[in-house]
Amino acid sequence: GLSRPLPRARSSLTWAALGLGAGVPVLLAAFSPYLQYRGAAYIVGGFAGILCLSLFLIQPLLGAGRLPGLTPRVARLWHRRIGTLLVIAALTHVGGLYITSPPDTLDALLLVSPTPFSVYGVTALWGIVLTALLVLLRRRIGTAWPLVHNALALAVVVATVVHALQIEGAMEATTKWALCLAVLAVTVAALADRRILAPLRRRR
Repeated sequence: GLSRPLPRARSSLTWAALGLGAGVPVLLAAFSPYLQYRGAAYIVGGFAGILCLSLFLIQPLLGAGRLPGLTPRVARLWHRRIGTLLVIAALTHVGGLYITSPPDTLDALLLVSPTPFSVYGVTALWGIVLTALLVLLRRRIGTAWPLVHNALALAVVVATVVHALQIEGAMEATTKWALCLAVLAVTVAALADRRILAPLRRRR
């Protein structure tokens, strides 16, 4: 009699944990005093960046098919949808910052900005854009595509996390650190599952 309730409870707890982990940092950032004297473009751009970070908590699990209650087909569908949303959010992030301060944004994009976090932000941006472009060419890339995609995903996540941790902005420090560590852990676990554990299971 406990076989069904237990998996359902575990599934509910997993989704609740992901919802809290991704949502609470965004919610707390919305009440940050840093936003009081900021313009609309800066706020929209900033929250687009926070959204990217939060989505990275879910995206690797979708790619690995490890979210409870989702069939592989549905997981792949949502993985593609969130991938598209990540591209839009990343471009919105840069666009909002450009409207706020064009010289600073151009310096960052040209890798001449004096702020060290800019390099990691630009790395993450171009990693996301490159991934989106390569998705269109994945059939030509062939069997190497999964490995290329995974390598780019890891680079983007690491760059995003370092970028976020170096910025003192709207995000509350404790929840930002918790989200960043969770994103890294989930990404590494999902990649290990796909690249190491899954092949071992198939061999057995």
